[in-house]
Amino acid sequence: MKNKKLRGIETLKSKYGLMFVSIWIVGFVLFFFIPLCQSVGYAFSEISIGEKGVQTFFVGFQNFQKLLVEDPDYTKNLGSSIGQMVYSLPMILVVSLVLAIILNQKFFGRLFFRALYFLPVIIATGVVMQLISGKVSADDQMASTVTQNMFTVEDIMGVFNLPAGIATTMQEIISSIFSLVWKCGIQIVLFIAGLQSIPSSLYEVSKVEGATKWEDFWFITFPMLSRVTLLVGIFTIIELFTDSTSPIIETAFAKMSVGIYDISSAMLWFYFLIAAAILGLVVFLYTYILMRRWD
Repeated sequence: MKNKKLRGIETLKSKYGLMFVSIWIVGFVLFFFIPLCQSVGYAFSEISIGEKGVQTFFVGFQNFQKLLVEDPDYTKNLGSSIGQMVYSLPMILVVSLVLAIILNQKFFGRLFFRALYFLPVIIATGVVMQLISGKVSADDQMASTVTQNMFTVEDIMGVFNLPAGIATTMQEIISSIFSLVWKCGIQIVLFIAGLQSIPSSLYEVSKVEGATKWEDFWFITFPMLSRVTLLVGIFTIIELFTDSTSPIIETAFAKMSVGIYDISSAMLWFYFLIAAAILGLVVFLYTYILMRRWD
């Protein structure tokens, strides 16, 4: 009798759970799964919009051939997007890990600074991002007026007689620091959670053995964060590839805005296949080289 009662409670819980999840399932099917399948069909079709609505004509790989052979800008934008990811990924991981280690220490105002670094995740939309990214002309004029009498990176590099190319590279790196820190909010939270899961007894033993802080990091902290680092890396790669500032995303969105759904769908699907291949390669190398070594 008791087993039947327990079985009835579990069944009731399952029904209630299905009722709550059913709303999400309906939304997932209508607004994600069906449009996703339609975009796959659009990538292999020629789309025409007329009085009869949207008409599709299957053309096979013709759209992909146009992108890779006839469109010179697509391969250039593809290389630019991949290069931006390769450049930004290690910097975001390093900055996030360093800030997480700092914010994990005990000091006055720690909660305030943790909230401060997570604030960009909350407000990274709309007018705020336009103001920060400098898309408002008034701010551009004000910024140029304020900084016109200040030293630039080129001026500093000129004192040391360094080539202009190095000055340009340094200028780009310094200019991108703010945007990189702006993208580190969730990564910092994940790293802090990983740091707090490391047993303090490991650091106590290393202190007794006379290990330095540098040795603590390389032999305790970093290996213990191996799975968290993999999670942060996967999240960051996906975030960088789907960033609205990516040249491929911007071009595809511009084409969709004028009703060119076939080429734009093929453009995005080939881009996402490249992203999936790079993501799989990174996970494979990280799992079978670094994590096996640490284990």
